[in-house]
Amino acid sequence: MLNINGSYGEGGGQIVRTALALSTLTGIPFSITNIREARPQPGLKAQHLHCIKALEQLCNARAENASLSSTKLTFHPGKIQSKTISIDIGTAGSISLLLQSVLLPSMFAPGKVRLRIKGGTAGKWAMPFEYFMHVLVPTISLYAEIEPKLIRRGYYPKGNGFVDIKINPLYSISEFDSFEQFLKHMQQNAPKINLTEQGKLIAIRGISHASSDLQKNNVAERQAKSAKQTLASLDCPIKIDVEYSNTLSTGSGITIWAIFEHNEKNYFLGSDALGERSKRAEIVGKEAAEKLLFEINSKACADQHLADNLVPFLIFGGSVKTSVITEHCRTNVWVCNQFIPNALKIEEKNKTITFIKTQK
Repeated sequence: MLNINGSYGEGGGQIVRTALALSTLTGIPFSITNIREARPQPGLKAQHLHCIKALEQLCNARAENASLSSTKLTFHPGKIQSKTISIDIGTAGSISLLLQSVLLPSMFAPGKVRLRIKGGTAGKWAMPFEYFMHVLVPTISLYAEIEPKLIRRGYYPKGNGFVDIKINPLYSISEFDSFEQFLKHMQQNAPKINLTEQGKLIAIRGISHASSDLQKNNVAERQAKSAKQTLASLDCPIKIDVEYSNTLSTGSGITIWAIFEHNEKNYFLGSDALGERSKRAEIVGKEAAEKLLFEINSKACADQHLADNLVPFLIFGGSVKTSVITEHCRTNVWVCNQFIPNALKIEEKNKTITFIKTQK
């Protein structure tokens, strides 16, 4: 049983989500205390409980003290299965945050996994689903074929978004007698995520979206136009699509990503911004574009949020250079090193997260 201090580093729910993912993949049970203890409302939130429910379906996991506001949790994973998992988060709880617990183990299942999830597709402090589809998925697709589909958008507070994700693993942990054997095989034979040189900028793409009740004010068009104007100095084609959707709640947002080419492969830097009441659409578009310019000018090969999400995949080997080593990223590295001791390190000078330990 692995014991984890939930107050380490930024002390947020990221520790729980990453621990759930790694526990399910490695088969190592864990107990965590002091969950979100420094937050205004400490303990487990509804989103964490839905992560656990999803993993109960995926691997017949058992959990103790899995209740709202609990500051401790014990989790016993079972064997990962190939199946369809349906989860309704309710309201606008973030779909992308749930995926931080469920996606990693699903990618190494014995066969195809399908995730059908209802909840929020864009919200504060979580990557929008467009970012997941167009930035994260292409980067990790060397380990599994992932087909994400956005069926319906869901904005705060009512949510009701719906996504359907089909996952066809290219490597399966079920083919090995132990996680240690699987890990050794992956470290020696599987491709690695190596994002250390930015390459040549070849295009900017994006999606500016809004609820249909905002169409009369051209909100999505104004977000897109402002972003394009802010990015106009870049020497590459810029294309930002505009989309409106019938949703239960009013909302808008924009996700943009830069596409780089290096050694005949494409790499991605992403950014996003969320619309809010009394926040002009032009400000939303400009905000997303300025974030992207910062990432591009930093010479990063993975934006700060992508780097954070890639950390658990670096246990198979590789290295990622980013723009900023966030507290989330530091915490993710620490959690990975709890499950696989001394596997990863942060090179502060180069802003790089690097794999350092080979399984013997």
